[in-house]
Amino acid sequence: MAATPRFLTLADVAEVLNTSSAQVYALVRRGELPAIKIGGRGQWRVESTQLEDFIQRMYAETKTFVDEHPFVDAEDG
Repeated sequence: MAATPRFLTLADVAEVLNTSSAQVYALVRRGELPAIKIGGRGQWRVESTQLEDFIQRMYAETKTFVDEHPFVDAEDG
């Protein structure tokens, strides 16, 4: 099994999150997913540890949302 590279392209991140590169770019530009801009053409890179931190934050935010907005089955409510 190959080791995870330290830095990922936005396309790599999109594949991990199963979303589009445009969505990942939006997360980066909004500051929700920390990234660095490198090279003359300004290519974005996300450190793998930052991606893991982001995923954990999303789990925590989702848990808070679910706790504050309990699911009510239409048959029960």
